[in-house]
Amino acid sequence: MSTVSAARLSSVFVEVADTLVDEFDVIEFLQMLTSRVAGFFDTAAVGLMLADHRNRLNFMAASDENARLMELIQLQYDDGPCLDAFRSGRPVTNVSLEGAESRWPQFAPRASEAGFESVHAFPLRLRKEVIGAMGVFAGAVELDESDNHIVQSLADVAVIGLLQERAIRRGEVLSEQLQKALNSRVVIEQAKGIIAQAHGVTPDQAFVLIRDYARSHNRRLGEVTHGIVTDLPTVSDLR
Repeated sequence: MSTVSAARLSSVFVEVADTLVDEFDVIEFLQMLTSRVAGFFDTAAVGLMLADHRNRLNFMAASDENARLMELIQLQYDDGPCLDAFRSGRPVTNVSLEGAESRWPQFAPRASEAGFESVHAFPLRLRKEVIGAMGVFAGAVELDESDNHIVQSLADVAVIGLLQERAIRRGEVLSEQLQKALNSRVVIEQAKGIIAQAHGVTPDQAFVLIRDYARSHNRRLGEVTHGIVTDLPTVSDLR
């Protein structure tokens, strides 16, 4: 990522700032963030997980289907870089998957089979509390200190977005807001499956259809996906 131009990085932060001041949608914001981080690399996929009220990680957003699968594998087998970053509160960087099976016996071989060579993970921190993690699954990518700082800063931006959404008030509990976002994610995955089957496309392509439909009709992503799950004919013509 050291080859990323200052102009490109600046444009990402400008886009993030524009998202935060506009009508805010947590899922769409996190989805955008993972896509932009993945765009810094040639062979990377990025996923993000958040903890629920029981402090258990749940999948929230991904740049593509491969990243989503990497996150779900970690959750299924309870090992992987995102879990380490979440539990330790420290980044996990520059880990080659070759020889990493002793560290992550379930995750490492599956990530290698998916075509990845290196993994990196960054905690999402709210003051001293870690509320999630963002994983970068890539080819032969090595991050230097500057790279780590930039990606961690973008992970921290995700936390800022969550704070924006909950608009801190006395007595408001963060876990309640996170649970609301997690519930929305479940509906999005259901909607992706429905559209993928209805239109004969991949889950990634289905998400693009849903997102573009929401934007072109000036509707929130959550509203559109809920409509797909509960009343598909109302948004059947996504193309």
